[in-house]
Amino acid sequence: MVDNAQFDDIPGTTVFTAERSRRGFQLNQFCMSLMKAENRARFKADERTYLDEWPLTDEQRKAVADRDYNAMLAVGGNIYFLSKIFATDGLSFVQAVSTMTGMSVEEYQTMMLAGGRSIEGWRSVSGEA
Repeated sequence: MVDNAQFDDIPGTTVFTAERSRRGFQLNQFCMSLMKAENRARFKADERTYLDEWPLTDEQRKAVADRDYNAMLAVGGNIYFLSKIFATDGLSFVQAVSTMTGMSVEEYQTMMLAGGRSIEGWRSVSGEA
């Protein structure tokens, strides 16, 4: 097995590894179910009942209920699958991702148009990268 701990010391970044993929499989399958209009309608009508149909961990259920996208990433969610949740909620990718940074949509857009966040202070904690 590959040691992915090296990726965990990059501040502000969650690397989607094979282990996270395995851990988040059901969460990501739930997200993909939201591609169907009838599933979106059921989820919006009664989130808890719909979520109970999926074998998610308590952490995953809480992250979805709280719309804590960073927590969803930490428990195996993939941003491209998670986009199905924020689309279901009527959010654009930019609106949802800005919440993950703690910035307003305008601040996030300005940062990205200026070339993204500075790498200063966001490199490997160990200083190797």
